[in-house]
Amino acid sequence: MAKKSMVEREKKRERLVAKYAAKRAELKEIANDETKSMEERFKARLKLAELPRNSSPTRLHNRCQLTGRPHAYYRKLKISRIKLRELGSNGEIPGMVKSSW
Repeated sequence: MAKKSMVEREKKRERLVAKYAAKRAELKEIANDETKSMEERFKARLKLAELPRNSSPTRLHNRCQLTGRPHAYYRKLKISRIKLRELGSNGEIPGMVKSSW
């Protein structure tokens, strides 16, 4: 089980990313638009830099929905390998059978 503080920090980042997504996209569009003046593009980049760091989607880290584990994460299922094996062994995942011999 991951530390609660790390899981909560990740949730906070997710909220910030969602909150600033539209503003960040708008500023990036202005900054990368070659038809705009150099000054306008520079101002957009400065405003982009003023946004909170944790509002950037690249700062998000995938975590298991059940345990909060950051490593060995299956994107499709949104759980870690350990929980996947455990749930598969218990027969709680439809169509999944753990082999044993």
